[in-house]
Amino acid sequence: MAGTLSKRRRLEDPPYWPGFVDAMAQLLLVITFLLSVFMTAQFLLARELSGQDSALGQLRSQIAELTQLLALEKTAKGAVEANLLALSDDLSAEKLKSAGLIASLAAEGSRGSAANQTISGLQTQLDQEKALTSEALSQVELLNQQIAAMRRQLAQLNSILTDAEIRNKSSEAQIADLGKRLNSALAQRVQELSRYRSEFFGRLRQILSQRSDILVVGDRFVFQSEVLFAKGDAEISPLGQEEMLKLADALRQLEAEIPADIAWVLRVDGHTDIDPIKSPFFQSNWELSSARAIAVVKFLITQGIAPKHLVAAGFGEFQPLDVGTSEDAKSQNRRIELKLTER
Repeated sequence: MAGTLSKRRRLEDPPYWPGFVDAMAQLLLVITFLLSVFMTAQFLLARELSGQDSALGQLRSQIAELTQLLALEKTAKGAVEANLLALSDDLSAEKLKSAGLIASLAAEGSRGSAANQTISGLQTQLDQEKALTSEALSQVELLNQQIAAMRRQLAQLNSILTDAEIRNKSSEAQIADLGKRLNSALAQRVQELSRYRSEFFGRLRQILSQRSDILVVGDRFVFQSEVLFAKGDAEISPLGQEEMLKLADALRQLEAEIPADIAWVLRVDGHTDIDPIKSPFFQSNWELSSARAIAVVKFLITQGIAPKHLVAAGFGEFQPLDVGTSEDAKSQNRRIELKLTER
């Protein structure tokens, strides 16, 4: 009786084991599917990250090229590099997060009830990484546009520099040509002035050849002061005026012959001896020598010589012809010198 009851209970009990096996099989299928989805997402994520690494490598190469071409854009380059380094750090951090998520998913493999939440979190992380990748690509595109604009500006600057160099070479050639012409013109003017000076000296030699107290020293005519002035005086004597009239006549002829574009002057230099001046009118030999030179210039002006062609200078006793102290040496040093020269 008892055996019959036990057998009947076993027949009436529901079959639990096949249902449990089916449930475990379905759970394994779900976990396998979830793992497949996760691995696919991880593969896509790795491919996205690999493409992003390649884009970042290209960007670094372009930035290095830009650094070589545009040294003046150091500040902008530094900012770009900082942004790229920040993006690289962000990507590295995301990779670490992904690795952590994979580890978390492996740890949660035995917890089928939490698998859906993990995959949802992974999908959220994947979306965020895609957004970061899209932002990085946008920045790369912007940087490419900036690089292209900088290259265009560099090309324009190179073109401007080339044009400036061409114009500079042309200007240098013109300046060199003008310099040659100017030197030639100056040489011609010097030759002309030398010719007129020779003619002037020739005329004066003819006019004054009979005077032993009028000498030619180099390119100058030397009048002894006694010919023109009394001792210690700066007023031209009547005899000196006669000599100056001859000089004025020669100068007037010279003025008429020399072209107006040749700058020339007759320099009148006054000199004294070393004896101190003893006159209430002159404080030193400076004043006496200057006054005598000015007196000759004024006389020549009254005879029609243009003032612009006359210069008066006083040298006192400091430019002697004879450094001796004899009366003959002093007589030679008291003089008026005439020199035709450039202005």
